[in-house]
Amino acid sequence: MNILFIGDIVGKPGRLAIKELLNKIQKEYNIMFTIANAENAAGGRGLTKDVMHEILGAGIDVLTMGNHVWDNKDIYNFIDDEHRLIRPINYPGDCPGQGYHTYIGGFNTRIAIINASGRVFMNDLDCPFKAVEEILEDIEKKADLIILDFHAEATSEKLAIAHYFDGKINAILGTHTHIQTADETILPKGTAYITDLGMTGAVDSILGMKKDIIIQKFVTQRPIRFEVETKGKVQLQGVIMDYDENLNKIKTIERISLIN
Repeated sequence: MNILFIGDIVGKPGRLAIKELLNKIQKEYNIMFTIANAENAAGGRGLTKDVMHEILGAGIDVLTMGNHVWDNKDIYNFIDDEHRLIRPINYPGDCPGQGYHTYIGGFNTRIAIINASGRVFMNDLDCPFKAVEEILEDIEKKADLIILDFHAEATSEKLAIAHYFDGKINAILGTHTHIQTADETILPKGTAYITDLGMTGAVDSILGMKKDIIIQKFVTQRPIRFEVETKGKVQLQGVIMDYDENLNKIKTIERISLIN
């Protein structure tokens, strides 16, 4: 069974890339289950109900989030009711939404999706190692295949959690930095890994945002409101994983990067 995980969708150009490229990829690679990170999908920050339905309606099965999960307050109106939406599991206290869920994919495969956030150079949340470990035993009883979206800044933290859970989680895929890394691999104990899936959005941009605004921020070191780049070509980045349901393992992981 081929599974597609799409890197951070950024604003309207990211959604356009989904509409223009997703169906082609799904047909060409015989994709049977599709996941995408959507924390930047509505105007570059957060998610609205309308945008969520737009993306899900384009052929995506599950959406994960990250540190911008609460940026659009509309999410409080639907996050508790939408089982196809996952937010980082390591937010402290009584938090809206869910940090993981189990779905049925091709060949009746039970697929558990977990979302966790890193802490290095990011918000000081609960420990992602402990948060994932605490629910892993319960998930293992309910799922055949486990995939973790680890939304983190530091490459060392991403690698650390990958090796910590190597052999216990089928795939650990990094998001957040919007730059696709060239290190996709199967770790020694069988876990598929990549440090960052990349970004789905405007090609001629800085992480999906208008270049001049980002440059101005660095040059002046003064606060400035970022804006999504809406002009030019769009790209879709992510990975395709070949999961063997008989052996219960991911055999291959392949980077994809398409431009339209």
